[in-house]
Order: sequence, then C-alpha cells, then structure tokens
Amino acid sequence: MTSRLASSAPTAQQLDQRLRETLQPVTLEVLDESYRHQGHAGANGSGFGSHFRVRITSHIFTGKSALARHRLVYDALQDFMEQGLHALAIEAGPPSV
Repeated sequence: MTSRLASSAPTAQQLDQRLRETLQPVTLEVLDESYRHQGHAGANGSGFGSHFRVRITSHIFTGKSALARHRLVYDALQDFMEQGLHALAIEAGPPSV
C-alpha cells in the first residue's frame, strides 16, 4: 500500500505549476519536506509527497487577511489532498512595495 501511495503522491513541481496557474505569483518556492516527517501522521513512508512548505507572494493577496491567503492556497491545491498531500506550511503575502 505504501508503494501505491508513494507512486501517486504529488510532487513539488506539480504543486508549483498549479499555484503558478491559479495565483500568478511574483515569487514562489515549493519545498517537499516529507523526509522530515518520517513516522509522523500522514507520512507515506517514501520520504516525499506528503508534507510541503509553500512560500508565495502574489498581487492576488493584496488586502486579504492571512486566513484568506491560506484559503486561496488550499483551494488551489485541494485535489492533491486525495493524492497524498497531508500537510502544508504556508508563508503567503502580497509583494513588497
């Protein structure tokens, strides 16, 4: 079962592409930190595809609360949850002036 989950697990590149398409970021960094969560809840045993960190700035975030910015990121990545995305650490904000 672990190999099936690992083979269908999302990649940082897939998340990056989706965020670029939906949120038009000025800056974007997607890091797969799954290896740091081996043995934790939601880890798939492969060391990738379950825990990600997203650092993103976008004009879409201007005037939005932190909660609203996070919701936009979660909404953009929702279908990856079914593929094994378990946790997101999100750093989201508007571009600096």
